[in-house]
Amino acid sequence: MADHNLEALWEEHCRYEFETRDVDATMATMVAEPYVNHIPTMTGGVGHDQLKRFYKYHFIGGNPPDTRMVPVSRTVGHDRIVDEMIFSFTHTSAVDWMLP
Repeated sequence: MADHNLEALWEEHCRYEFETRDVDATMATMVAEPYVNHIPTMTGGVGHDQLKRFYKYHFIGGNPPDTRMVPVSRTVGHDRIVDEMIFSFTHTSAVDWMLP
């Protein structure tokens, strides 16, 4: 990760997920073999194709229009970022990755 500004990359990733809702752009911010596991609901994907499908049909494409994240705190290390945030939305549609 020495070649990347991790904080800027994370901001770009979140912008594509929640503002522009662009699955391909989101995937372009990730490593070649990404994985996501939302532990409480055991949702996500392993590998590019599975994760892209999850993002398209369940996460990015499935979040209600007023979804927003309000930052609370951020800790940045040389190889990780820990964000605490308030995630909110009006439950106008199924959000199966959060509420199965």
